[in-house]
Amino acid sequence: MRQWNSWGDSETKMAINAKAAQFLQELIGQSTALADATLAEVMAKVPVTRLPKHPLISIDAEDRVRHARGQSLPDWLAWRSGEIPVFPDGVAFPTNSQQVAELLALAKTHNWVVIPYGGGTSVVGHINPIADERPILTLSLARLNQLIALDEASQLATIGAGANGPQVEALLKPHGYTLGHYPQSFELSTLGGWIASRSSGQQSLHYGRIEQLFAGGRVETLEGTLDIPTMPASSAGPDIREIIMGSEGRFGVITEAVVRVSRTPNKEVFCVYFVPDWAKAKAAVRELVQQKIPLSMVRLSNGEETRTQLILAGHALAIAGLEKVLNWRGVGAGKCMLTIGFTGSDQRIKFARNEVTRILKEFDCVATGQVLGKRWAQNRFRAPYLREALWYLGYAVDTLETAVDWHKVTPYMTDVEQALRFALQDENEHVLAFSHLSHVYGQGSSIYTTYVYRVAGNYQQTYARWQKLKAAASAQIIKHGGTISHQHGVGQDHAPYLPAEKGVLGMSVLKTLASHFDVDKRLNPHKLLED
Repeated sequence: MRQWNSWGDSETKMAINAKAAQFLQELIGQSTALADATLAEVMAKVPVTRLPKHPLISIDAEDRVRHARGQSLPDWLAWRSGEIPVFPDGVAFPTNSQQVAELLALAKTHNWVVIPYGGGTSVVGHINPIADERPILTLSLARLNQLIALDEASQLATIGAGANGPQVEALLKPHGYTLGHYPQSFELSTLGGWIASRSSGQQSLHYGRIEQLFAGGRVETLEGTLDIPTMPASSAGPDIREIIMGSEGRFGVITEAVVRVSRTPNKEVFCVYFVPDWAKAKAAVRELVQQKIPLSMVRLSNGEETRTQLILAGHALAIAGLEKVLNWRGVGAGKCMLTIGFTGSDQRIKFARNEVTRILKEFDCVATGQVLGKRWAQNRFRAPYLREALWYLGYAVDTLETAVDWHKVTPYMTDVEQALRFALQDENEHVLAFSHLSHVYGQGSSIYTTYVYRVAGNYQQTYARWQKLKAAASAQIIKHGGTISHQHGVGQDHAPYLPAEKGVLGMSVLKTLASHFDVDKRLNPHKLLED
């Protein structure tokens, strides 16, 4: 059963071992968890609906609660406190594109606000209702989750946009295919959500980001149906796909997506290496990607993240043994953990591993084989559950990410971590911050930063601390010329920072497009663009 106020399945839990808890207490300070509201308490706050009765629309209080927020840290605080300022007036559960079109027509006729809802995993406020004089309808695509067509000759699959990660792979597997798109939110996030937010999967080096995978599809808009045909390539003007990717529900609702699939690989192997220091580690991964070694994933943790991950891992004796071997090999304090994915045939993997060994040898890397890599693969989608484990110890955790050119990677990473560590200095609070490179490119890399801080005496003060931290980090992204989002989208939290990236003319183009599709701002207002 999916949790109503937390991430994922209620049966899945992550524990914080005693050593890790002590580490947090020593670094940040001892803390006490805040009290949680109950589902019944929150349901009691749901107001009378402003929507008329309709067979596709539920006005049930629990449905309205469960679709009221996403998974950002402000959302988390709202769920846990029970202080949710706005609920949707109803939640629709259409089963096909025609029903979506019908609901949009009703919204246009009766002046409703419509919020498209995929898996509810947004971490930047994409799906949150905002106070409006108009009734608010959340449009769940959960039942649009079927394999509609499979063109094996062209390796194109047409799938309902509401299919989540496991469903997408389950639909393709019997035919011998995979999409290979594995964001950390894989178990809950949906195909339509990936497209609408320009998502990136953990193995995008091999399979591609969503913009390489999205070939065409169907979008229901307030002005009618937008069909995007599939073509291998085209020079016929700007690509309409690009208008829809990253549009975050402002222009229409993606109901069907045609995606480029791959044959299921013979094998996938994940290996872990340790590099003596950050400078060598960054140079090593840049060399790997610029030499275009056929890898599926390169993930590099900086020294602080490596230290933290080894502590959080538990298994004290095994980690002590690993540390001893690494020290003997000259890889001690400040070491960085490098996880590399290899995907394909035995021959392809053998070639790639040999090339990796050759290159990493130049940077004094120590290979540890597949044991740690297998453990990472087993737990690759479980990291979000750590938020709940930390919460019960009295700590809040959040993440942010960007992408910059290679020469900016280290200065940005240093500055953003420093900004986070000192953002609560006026309250004499300490913050744990660490980073990794989650996706690498010939031009540069993404930087994914995690930070942990103590909750305050109440929810309002805890949220105020987050605001300081978010503002400090976002200022560093702007300062270093990074994108405000590499893989999470814009939503509500990042909208104030978008003009710095797009410029005056660029923002004018986006606003003109939004007005063309939705002149009255009925579709997901206040998201992507500040209305």
